[in-house]
Amino acid sequence: MQNDEIKKIVRESYSEIAKSSGCGCCGAGIGPEKTHEKIAEEIGYSKEEIAKFSEANLGLGCGNPTAMAEIKEGDAVLDLGSGAGFDCFLAVSRTGANGKVVGVDMTAEMVEKARENAEKYGYKNIEFKLGDIEDLPVAENSFDVVISNCVINLAPDKEKVFREAYRALKPGGKMFVSDIVLLEQLPDELKKNKALLSGCVAGALLKDDYIKKIRKTGFEVEILSEDKSISKKQYQGMPLESLKLKAIKR
Repeated sequence: MQNDEIKKIVRESYSEIAKSSGCGCCGAGIGPEKTHEKIAEEIGYSKEEIAKFSEANLGLGCGNPTAMAEIKEGDAVLDLGSGAGFDCFLAVSRTGANGKVVGVDMTAEMVEKARENAEKYGYKNIEFKLGDIEDLPVAENSFDVVISNCVINLAPDKEKVFREAYRALKPGGKMFVSDIVLLEQLPDELKKNKALLSGCVAGALLKDDYIKKIRKTGFEVEILSEDKSISKKQYQGMPLESLKLKAIKR
């Protein structure tokens, strides 16, 4: 399947999610139906975080990158695949008024929804941009922290995403990622399955290959945790896990 076709499938899927405010990312069409709140709790968000930004929580993700991200007051933070803005709003709570948060998403409907949420919550130091995480619409060496939650697996050229994140970070900057990685290779027929493509499975890499691509970019990588239980909770026991890692630009 060509890269443009993969992106079209993903974009159309997330456009529908934004319009319906339904659950759609990791595990979509794979596991049992659950509420946004239940999914968010299972992957590491607190009840307080969920309640504070309920409109931005669409039941997407496979972790809570802001919980592990070392975000300080005044930091500039970039979110790759920002959706309706949930992680961005949690991040700006840490950067304070002197910091800034930029979210980039390839789906126009998601960007529009995120901007509406930012206006509702009254944040002035958050910006949501329509763009491809393989070709980020941001300046180089401009961010202290990059975060991403279960999105890089959707990108056809993951190495390009990591190069772009590296370019966007200041020297010494850090990237914190929660993402789905495979523990065994999938059969070819599953790799072509449209629901699994938009559901964060078919486009995922084997764990070792994923880490190698990040290191090849120049990052120093530290694995923070590996959640294998997500497989049974959301993926009917498929051979995958949610990988949480920290990558430093040296």
